[in-house]
Amino acid sequence: MNDVHQIKTGIPGTFYRKPSPSEPNFIEEGASVAVGATIGLVEIMKSFHPVTADRNGVLDRFLVEHESQVAPGQDIAEIRLVN
Repeated sequence: MNDVHQIKTGIPGTFYRKPSPSEPNFIEEGASVAVGATIGLVEIMKSFHPVTADRNGVLDRFLVEHESQVAPGQDIAEIRLVN
């Protein structure tokens, strides 16, 4: 049985899927992800904060677009938990 878990942001700001404009995304949809892995960044007041996976599984999909505004507690991505 597979369960789905949402990764949330704890802070407001702008969500980025990559560390800089010239670098690849931290992770692509469909890739395996481990606890603590960075899946994106939230920038607030020129400071960047990592968004990390809090479960092991497969990153099914992002729920926000690259460079979107996000609010505290907002779902960022879904992880399919693999048993």
